[in-house]
Amino acid sequence: MKTTAYSLVKKGKAEQAFQLNEIELPALKENEVIIEVASFGINYADVMARNGLYREAPPMPCVLGYEVVGTVIEVGKLVDTSILQKRVVGFTRFGGYAKHAITTKDAIVEIGDIPTSNALSLATQGVTAYYMANYSFPIRAGENVLIHAAAGGVGTLLIQLSKQAGATVFAKVSSAEKQEKCHSLGADYTINYKSMDYQDKIESLIGTKRIDVSFNPVGGDTFKKDRALMGFGSRMVLFGGSQLSEGRFGIFSQLNFLRKMGRIIPAFMMMQSKSLIGVNMLKIADSKPEVLNHCMKEMVKLYQDGKIVTENGGEYAHSSLAEAHTLLESGKSIGKITIHW
Repeated sequence: MKTTAYSLVKKGKAEQAFQLNEIELPALKENEVIIEVASFGINYADVMARNGLYREAPPMPCVLGYEVVGTVIEVGKLVDTSILQKRVVGFTRFGGYAKHAITTKDAIVEIGDIPTSNALSLATQGVTAYYMANYSFPIRAGENVLIHAAAGGVGTLLIQLSKQAGATVFAKVSSAEKQEKCHSLGADYTINYKSMDYQDKIESLIGTKRIDVSFNPVGGDTFKKDRALMGFGSRMVLFGGSQLSEGRFGIFSQLNFLRKMGRIIPAFMMMQSKSLIGVNMLKIADSKPEVLNHCMKEMVKLYQDGKIVTENGGEYAHSSLAEAHTLLESGKSIGKITIHW
């Protein structure tokens, strides 16, 4: 079937990067569904794809987008028809910036009357936070947890999941407004890295103690700083490289990004009992769809039970997609940014 979508047609500024056009959806597979999309979310990986820095992105022209909210209008042969006409949140492996999106039956969850922007927060960002904090590498009571980009979509959820587990949370942010937001969500300490060195500040707060967990979507020079803060039995979870997007010199910026992270010698990590963990939810969704489904259901349940709240970072008409992208890229947004058709 044909539908309307925003295609990424060139790298660079958001104002020139996207084009609204008609696209042809592929034939529906037996384990897939078609969602008539009411709204979709944007993520920092979309910004990196627009800047040519995200290797997972399809070749241009392509349709970005990891999550949608809408109604199931068609299902494949292996999908229970009871889901038809139900309102769902869906995790999409690209293709979300469209009026109709295809995804698998394991990548959707019914949401009833959950507000759209809240539901979108529970997909890509919610699943990522739950997978890291509760599923694969559970946080334990008494641990010291450092959360980078703590006022973002994943960060705000990580604060809440960490506090539920009984951890002490150090939230790293870029403004006083974001510090206030993180405190309101339960963070024990907030650090504005624009006004102080976060490594020095944390060391002054914890004394002889160490950081047990670092959730790091930044990379670059923060990698070395986090390693210096980590103690025996600690783990660093890398789930992005936003510092890479700050570069403006192509391959030289990418090489500098890697240089800042330094070398890792596995034997040293073993001797110090430190763990380095990489998380890419696209790969998890591809290889373990049942895990994706479990994490989405758990996040929806936590929201419905009133155990977590989500942060609305702004709602935009689809014609303002470029404006929303620019806001997300600026680092000034708090929470999830929603685009409505």
